[in-house]
Amino acid sequence: MSFFDKETQNRIDNWLTSEYDETTRALVQTLVDNNENTELLDSFYKELEFGTGGLRGVMGVGSNRINKYTIGKATQGLANYLKKEFPNQSLKVAVSYDSRNNSQSLGHLVADVFSANGIQVYLFQELRPTPMLSFAVRHFGCQGGVMLTASHNPKEYNGYKAYWNDGGQLVAPHDKNVIHEVNAITSVKEIKFDRNEDNIVIVKEDFDKLYIEANKALSIHPEAVESEKDLKIVYSPIHGTGITVVPQMLAAWGFTNVHVVDEQAAPNGDFPTVIYPNPEEEEAMSMAKIRGQELDADIVMATDPDADRVGMAVKNLEGEFQLLNGNQIGSLLVYYVLSSKQEKGELKLNDYIVKTIVTSNLIADIGTSYDVNVYETLTGFKFIGEVITKEQGKANYLVGGEESYGYLVGDLVRDKDAVNSCAFIAEMAAYFKSKGKTVFEVLIELYLKYGFYNEKLISLTKKGKAGAEEIQQMMIDLRADAPKILGDVRVKEIRDYQNQVITYLESGDQVSIDLPKSDVLQFITVDGDVISARPSGTEPKIKFYCSVKEDLVTVSDYDSISKKLEEKVINIMADIVKE
Repeated sequence: MSFFDKETQNRIDNWLTSEYDETTRALVQTLVDNNENTELLDSFYKELEFGTGGLRGVMGVGSNRINKYTIGKATQGLANYLKKEFPNQSLKVAVSYDSRNNSQSLGHLVADVFSANGIQVYLFQELRPTPMLSFAVRHFGCQGGVMLTASHNPKEYNGYKAYWNDGGQLVAPHDKNVIHEVNAITSVKEIKFDRNEDNIVIVKEDFDKLYIEANKALSIHPEAVESEKDLKIVYSPIHGTGITVVPQMLAAWGFTNVHVVDEQAAPNGDFPTVIYPNPEEEEAMSMAKIRGQELDADIVMATDPDADRVGMAVKNLEGEFQLLNGNQIGSLLVYYVLSSKQEKGELKLNDYIVKTIVTSNLIADIGTSYDVNVYETLTGFKFIGEVITKEQGKANYLVGGEESYGYLVGDLVRDKDAVNSCAFIAEMAAYFKSKGKTVFEVLIELYLKYGFYNEKLISLTKKGKAGAEEIQQMMIDLRADAPKILGDVRVKEIRDYQNQVITYLESGDQVSIDLPKSDVLQFITVDGDVISARPSGTEPKIKFYCSVKEDLVTVSDYDSISKKLEEKVINIMADIVKE
């Protein structure tokens, strides 16, 4: 009796046929000969699927791994779909890649497949950030685009972000339709791998200037940058693509005192100085933070490998460097943009901002206080990009973001943009400094005005097929036996985005949720606490978010209220997070 179900065994057998190259067959055969059944199961139990961030997975052989065949198949499926959606048109796509191992070779493979399908490819000559790929799709009038990256995932991962003609990642119905086209490919022989050089256009360094100048035109307070141009900035690209553009962007805006963390400057897919190349992780920010302390910097910033996320550290009230979480950074950016626009008399009736459902309500509070519309989307910046595209010509997007350190000021792209965000964070710090304030002092001002928000994220990693099933069961159990009390606080409503319904526990009344289906549960307490649970769309994780709030009357109460809220978060999380 086989260790595997029939479909998994069929996939393994297929990858041992002559359709696949000799090296690939040998690697699969070695796993079989050594009875590496767990690895085989995880590698072949399913086909890679598009999540909130496109294709993403561990590199290796197999249908559930990132390799030339899964990437080739995805590209052939996307090419087939583009031809159906844009008939009788000369098709164009843009392709870029980050610093991960194999990203460049996979990027060239993607270009090969598109070019072999008669599609003109704008291929970046060297690694560049994800937001520049989105910018290129729009600049060159492409129907699509592909970025080879696994964003902030560990080094064994790589991935494939697919973009539509608006410069945003694939959303419904295109995401599912592309998967349908990919799944319709039944043989490797259907993938056109033979490069057509006539269809390849190389995007060179001069494109950087177009992107930088377009962003510089968005600057709100250039006079503040001029007066504080020696603002002391420490920046780390964490071995990623940020080094190619972020220092140049900051210089173009007028900042003259930027210090790059040398040990993390060179692109390197092994990410040798960090465990995870993710600015959400304190460990990944530690080297930049230490450099900031040594130099007595004003701000410290670090971007992830494809430079669409940015982390930040600033001096707190005691003068010690403190990491800000994604909600705090996003709230500060929203406040800076809205308050500055109001100061200059530039706010309009049709202005709006966007946040996701698991992002701090502080952002919504700020937006409401400035009389701008606040849109809320599902988790994933592609949904924010979708709103920007839908509202184009009708309303004016200013700024948006999500708690996972992704932000965008202005609508030059349709994805989160850490290069753009670094420039605005620096400008924000310069502006506040010109007013005699630190970034942290402004954050406290926001808490005094809108309430002290304390937020925490707990992620549980569950790898492989067994892990995926465990995560699915955890969500099933939460729905079947939803908590009525969390941290000794009564739950008043449950928002089930999968079933698209809000249930009010006291009355039993239900109202529908006007958002697409998504496997997310939210519990709202009588205190206004928001607790969310969702499987990650990009990693083998289930994530639990908690946001609590209390009034902050004076700055002197900051420490005591902070401690009280932290204890409340711990108690709430203990009731919902089950290892």
